Amino acid sequence: MFNVKIVTPEAPVRSFESEQINIVTPNGEMGILSNHMPLVTMLNISIMSSILNGNRERYSIAGGVLFFKNNEATILSDAVEHEGDIDLARAEHAKQRAEERLRSKDPEIDAKRAQIALLKALNRIDIGK
Repeated sequence: MFNVKIVTPEAPVRSFESEQINIVTPNGEMGILSNHMPLVTMLNISIMSSILNGNRERYSIAGGVLFFKNNEATILSDAVEHEGDIDLARAEHAKQRAEERLRSKDPEIDAKRAQIALLKALNRIDIGK
């Protein structure tokens, strides 16, 4: 077992014990168990899962960084939401707004930023269902 801390710019989100966490990095999916070698890796916009005593909890991660050392995982991200905290209506609205921006011909619209917003919204919708 190891400790997991999730931190956002606003405040720590959660701290809990886990037997395994599953993350998605730019190099693919990765599972981390107790006594994993020290690691620093980027996190994709994705779903992270934590397993303890056979129970799985999922979190929507808006990208970020994971540090693992001495049986402690620290996740730094702009936004993290537990599956039970997802507001599906809000996520659907964010998806629609991002899609509208991507369809827009307005040169003031930042297409890359809209694409990232769409990925974040889709991730939240996926975990919230």
